[in-house]
Amino acid sequence: MAGAGSCVTLLTQPVLPMPNSTTLSRRERQIMDVLYAREEATVNQVCEALADPPTSMAVRRMMHILVEKGHVKGRLEGREVVYAPRERKAKAGTSALQRVLETFFGGSLEEALAAHLLTRKDQLSKEERARLVKLIGTARKEGR
Repeated sequence: MAGAGSCVTLLTQPVLPMPNSTTLSRRERQIMDVLYAREEATVNQVCEALADPPTSMAVRRMMHILVEKGHVKGRLEGREVVYAPRERKAKAGTSALQRVLETFFGGSLEEALAAHLLTRKDQLSKEERARLVKLIGTARKEGR
């Protein structure tokens, strides 16, 4: 957030349709993961968060590419650009889950959930179990 007396300028970009995240390189995906985790970040903050980061100039270039692809928006805050994902975290998470389900579990939510529960280190809490049962009941009533 901008402090008192700081200059905040929105960087204008053409409004693009939401992109397909499968078009991201491995490093672009890592940058997007940092942005979703932090909600927004400068180039230096992204560099600090990446394991084995490239140079800040390389990250700056990748941010520019992500803006051009429509994944990221930026605003000028003083002398730095603060970047944020264009797509809401919840929507991006839903899209990512759909890709994982299709890619690794043939679209089967049952197989994915079974794999998760079988490999989970800690036990499902009573609250989590009750919520899952409630969600399944709701889906059944709605015919899903």
